[in-house]
Amino acid sequence: MGYYDRWGRPRGFGFPLFVAALVGAVIGGLVVGMLLIGRIPQQQAAPAPQLSTPSDDEILPPSERLSAEAYSIASAAKKVSPAVVKIATRQEELVFSFFFRPVIQEREGLGSGVIIDASGHILTNYHVIKNVTEIVVVLADGRQFPGSVVGVDPYTDLAVVKIEGEGLPVAELGNSDQIVIGEPVVAIGNPYGFDHTVTAGVVSALNRSISTDERDGVVLENLIQTDAPINPGNSGGALVTTDGKVVGINTAIIQGAQGIGFAIPINVARNVANEIIQYGKVKRPYLGVSEVVVVSRNIALRYGLAVDSGIYISSVVRGSPADRAGLGRGDIIIAINGAQVATADDVRRCVLKSSIGDKMTFTVVGTNRRQRDVVVTLGEMP
Repeated sequence: MGYYDRWGRPRGFGFPLFVAALVGAVIGGLVVGMLLIGRIPQQQAAPAPQLSTPSDDEILPPSERLSAEAYSIASAAKKVSPAVVKIATRQEELVFSFFFRPVIQEREGLGSGVIIDASGHILTNYHVIKNVTEIVVVLADGRQFPGSVVGVDPYTDLAVVKIEGEGLPVAELGNSDQIVIGEPVVAIGNPYGFDHTVTAGVVSALNRSISTDERDGVVLENLIQTDAPINPGNSGGALVTTDGKVVGINTAIIQGAQGIGFAIPINVARNVANEIIQYGKVKRPYLGVSEVVVVSRNIALRYGLAVDSGIYISSVVRGSPADRAGLGRGDIIIAINGAQVATADDVRRCVLKSSIGDKMTFTVVGTNRRQRDVVVTLGEMP
């Protein structure tokens, strides 16, 4: 089974989740992802089949859904469980022995996934299949299939795996925008290898954000918080409403805490899956600012900066949209499209709301202490 970090992710695979905010004055070493995470752009309709969001006519409103006596935890679990799979993985890792000789060591991992179409596409977490060399998918009926990775999206911790098989059970995806706080939900997965475990709870909160990788600046946003027990091995499993609709992909826990788990809304996961199936990746806007420092009054006084609030650019990626537009080391971003920014997260959120090809106006104070506007046309993330 391996060891797990405080978020319930396999420690041996190097998937630490850190609950951390951007604190302190200096945030250095943030790589490109910190400023480049954008929303999934609305691409033109593709000829390939797409996972569609159910219409209002297909989903009961919360008032009717929650009062319908025909629905229960048992019926929801019976409906969805066949489409929730166990994902067993193997990873080869180069380690050094006591005598500093290289040794290949194998590590095994375990997670869950949800079959989302009859073609065998499975939604799971990125951290479940990251850097693995072998994937075996086990269905509830006992069938086993080798799995192949279609594509991944580290910024939402999602991945799509594919299996080849006939008569595959398919989960019905719901509309996560319709769920309400206090609504009963069911978590289905394979915690600690206990196949197809069903736990129940409620939606504790909506729109939660957690930091999953401080080095890469990855922040999962708009998560569903639930008190349905989620444990290591549940990652990639289904969060289900009592009418049998998948509304979330379970992704993280706070180890040591009780009743605090998180799931990625299915509306986000559906869009990510569509892009991965179509393009092999998620197309995201790209800025190209790689290292920043959050300017505070103390830093401004210490280094004689012209302003005491903003984002100091330490470096940009050569040839990136930021570089081509004229943003460079020493510039301090004080506003984007006329809105003031004070943290690196403010910049990331502004990019999050934009699309590839959008023009963004950065108001900066340069090394000459003069203010100017720089128009950047966002590119596509490499």
